[in-house]
Amino acid sequence: MSIVENFDLYAPRLIDKGEYFSVGHTGCAGCGEALATRLVLKGLGKDTIVSNATGCLEIISSRYPTTAWEIPWIHVAFENAAAVAAGVEAGLKALRRKGRIPDRDVKSVSMAGDGGTADIGLQALSGAMERGHDMIHVCFDNEAYMNTGIQRSSQTPFGAWSTTSPPGEVSFGQRTWKKNIPEIIVAHNIAYVSTANPSYPLDLIRKVEKARKLKGPSYIHCLSVCPTGWRMDSSLTIKMGRLALETGIFPLYEVENGKYRITVDMPEPLRPVDDYLKLQGRFRHLTPDKIEEMQARVNLEHKKLMNKVEQLQSWKDLD
Repeated sequence: MSIVENFDLYAPRLIDKGEYFSVGHTGCAGCGEALATRLVLKGLGKDTIVSNATGCLEIISSRYPTTAWEIPWIHVAFENAAAVAAGVEAGLKALRRKGRIPDRDVKSVSMAGDGGTADIGLQALSGAMERGHDMIHVCFDNEAYMNTGIQRSSQTPFGAWSTTSPPGEVSFGQRTWKKNIPEIIVAHNIAYVSTANPSYPLDLIRKVEKARKLKGPSYIHCLSVCPTGWRMDSSLTIKMGRLALETGIFPLYEVENGKYRITVDMPEPLRPVDDYLKLQGRFRHLTPDKIEEMQARVNLEHKKLMNKVEQLQSWKDLD
């Protein structure tokens, strides 16, 4: 169902006018992660405690003696953001039970990049999801370890250049496909999993608001365009996010209690992946056969996702 069909869900009156991620941070020009963080916090509101893993977001927002955070925030290690957020949630629950703090709906949220989510932080994240903590984990996926020098991660796309997957005589760039973290989290049987993209701000805010209202663990995987690491013009951040959806490379969907739903419609047919790749220097070395290989994989993944949506719809019709 498209945004137009769900316009009542996106009415401006539902958007928090407060700003909980302030201007003046040191993010790069066109930083998709900074934009996404601002929008995520609008969905979360002021009654939120953020546990933020080491990474770009922590570096740009907390340079001593300043901070860009207008809510309680703690910097934690690369690998344990979800574990700390789980501890915060447990602590809040204990303090409420003892009557030491008001019985108010304060949400514990962990935030990390793709490295702190899909690689170094995956064990802590999986544990927090499996234990059922009342928390949200937000992954800001800029598709590499950007803060430490643009090294490849398990979220770096197939064929992409990075400083540890350079193309050359014996390599065409990143050799593996992106690990499907949203599907891995779906396998934990939690109430809510979704993908998001700041190029579609109302969809992003709505998903955060939905996750915040639910009891138990939720997960949001947010594409965060990085002009520096993607070797692209900083003015193209919003366009690049839209192309990621229109080519089927990064679809927007949610899985609520196991039921899949597309939240922003993709064109039919999808735009060619080359429309997305050609604007990024990290893909400029790719040969036509590698681009065709990427196109085939995107088509396959798109079909698999749509099959899940359609199967669930058909089962609903049978009921």
